[in-house]
Amino acid sequence: MSQDINIKDLRQNYETHALEEDQANKNPFKQFELWLNEALAADFVEPNAMNIATVNQDGEISSRMVLLKGFDEQGFVFFTNYASNKANDLASTRKAALNVWWDKLHRQVRINGTVEKVTRDETVEYFHSRPRGSQIGAIASMQSQVIANHMVLEEAYRNIEAKYEQQQIPCPDHWGGYRVIPEQFEFWQGRPNRLHDRLRYAKASSGDWIIDRLSP
Repeated sequence: MSQDINIKDLRQNYETHALEEDQANKNPFKQFELWLNEALAADFVEPNAMNIATVNQDGEISSRMVLLKGFDEQGFVFFTNYASNKANDLASTRKAALNVWWDKLHRQVRINGTVEKVTRDETVEYFHSRPRGSQIGAIASMQSQVIANHMVLEEAYRNIEAKYEQQQIPCPDHWGGYRVIPEQFEFWQGRPNRLHDRLRYAKASSGDWIIDRLSP
């Protein structure tokens, strides 16, 4: 197969930042907040975009991009259709892995943990904060289901739009949030000559976070 670009020769030497143990916050949530704020300042298109990997009951792995919509020391929150493939995976295993990549800063954050649904009140509050079009789309889309064509979605959208004209759109039961409760973080900072910084935060039985440096 011919290629205009030789993929094997694509490379980037990272020379922007360092991540030393004495500079990193001892609390991984605060370290994440620091890096997220720096990503926001760096004018990323989607600074809260993250990959979530799940596994189903047969051991098959899937990953996809979602948007982080909130975090605190309880965990990291995103929203989706509860009938989607990812939701079925989460119902089977209650486990997920997150990966946030900020390329301009040469940074990656990996988070592994257990998963729980957020409360219904949290879901409804967030649902009604979304643009009206996004609310309609959440009802119109039967996420992960096979459809004949895009016109099916457009027709469903128009029908829901007409049904709730000049009314508040109810939050559907099949849509809501999940919280990933971290058991482990890894903060990765690109460094020259591939001698990257990797700091792993692992939660001890005491509840404290143990920091280890990993070889790149």
